[in-house]
Amino acid sequence: MSASPPLALSDDLTIYHALAHKQVLLDALAASDELELNLSQVAEMDTAGLQLLVLLKQEAQRAGKQVRIVAHSQAVSSVIDFCNMAAEFGDPLVIPADEQA
Repeated sequence: MSASPPLALSDDLTIYHALAHKQVLLDALAASDELELNLSQVAEMDTAGLQLLVLLKQEAQRAGKQVRIVAHSQAVSSVIDFCNMAAEFGDPLVIPADEQA
């Protein structure tokens, strides 16, 4: 198994979608040694979504695999920053030019 194209999520990463996202994310991790997530279209994220991302990182580490977030929406960046979890993920938080002002 090798790296696959980034997995793009467009539904909200909230408690309302947590169960469905959990299975999708774990299945994608099982199918690849290096999973890249594109979260640029996620409009809303809560702590349930954050827990899913932490779970995914932990499962990847346990299995000797890599998970990287390659694109963040403002909602994702805000929750990660608010919870002071940027170091946990180790992925650069890229802020688009139109959001810097």
